[in-house]
Amino acid sequence: MDKTDLIAPCGMNCSLCVAYQFMKYDFNKKGFHKRYCPGCIPRNKHCQFMAHHCDLVGKGKIRFCSECQNFPCKYLKALDKRYSTKYNMSMIENLKYISSNGIDAFFTKEEEKWKCEICKSIKCCHNGLCLPCEIDILSGDKKYKRSK
Repeated sequence: MDKTDLIAPCGMNCSLCVAYQFMKYDFNKKGFHKRYCPGCIPRNKHCQFMAHHCDLVGKGKIRFCSECQNFPCKYLKALDKRYSTKYNMSMIENLKYISSNGIDAFFTKEEEKWKCEICKSIKCCHNGLCLPCEIDILSGDKKYKRSK
C-alpha cells in the first residue's frame, strides 16, 4: 500500500488512528477486542467522516477536501474542532500543510511529531500512547475489552 493512501480526504492521518494501529499490530490476537480499520482510502470509503456530508468526497471526485471551493466547510470545521480539542491534531492544518509543502514533507513532519522516544514507532493520536510500548496501559480500559 502507498503511504499516501493513509491520508483521508478530510486530512486525517490514518496511521495515527487507534483502529489502524490495532490492525497494524494485530492486537486482537493478543487478547484485545477492537474493530480494525485499514484507513478510508484502502477500504474504498473515500472518507469515513465527510462522505455522507459531501458528494465530492463521498463519490471520490476530489482527493482532499482542500481541493473544494468551500474548504473548509462547516462539517470539516466541526470535525477539526473535535480533533484539535481532544486529540491535538488539526485536519484543516494537515490539509493546508499538504497543499503548501507536499505529502512527503507532511509525512516527515508527522513522523517527528508523533514518534515514540523509546521505540521510534508512531504514537496513536486518540490516546497519545505508543501502542507497541504502552499497550498494557490499555488493559484496564473498557473500550478495548482485553480478555484474561
